[in-house]
Amino acid sequence: MRTLHRTDITNLDFQHLVKLLDADLAMRDGEDHAFYAPFNTSVNLQAVVVAYENNQPVGCGAFKAFGESQVEIKRMFVLPDFRGRGVALHILQELETWARESSYTTAVLETGKKQPEAIRLYQKAGYHIIANFGPYVNVENSVCMEKHLT
Repeated sequence: MRTLHRTDITNLDFQHLVKLLDADLAMRDGEDHAFYAPFNTSVNLQAVVVAYENNQPVGCGAFKAFGESQVEIKRMFVLPDFRGRGVALHILQELETWARESSYTTAVLETGKKQPEAIRLYQKAGYHIIANFGPYVNVENSVCMEKHLT
């Protein structure tokens, strides 16, 4: 049975999953990982969702404020053995619901070209590619996306 738990950055399951995410990103990004690392800290995250399958933590995601009416989706990760089962989509939908409940109207995110499964997930969820924003402007490997939540 799958459950989603709204929490914050102090959640130990979230912290463990983020360590696995960072290791995965370090492999995928190679030499570029050092550039991305400062933008992937958990410090400013407002909202965290951890997904559980039969009480085992299997995935996570979070958001932080990005302007007055926008959130930035961060730290999306699902354990490899649980991918392809809709876990990430459920986490993303819960984050979007939480953002709407908090009066945000738009979600933005950044992912990498070396994460084609993430790009497909976000497109399936209704995100569209936009011009790279913030620190990702002119970054060849970055793909920025947006979705209106209203």
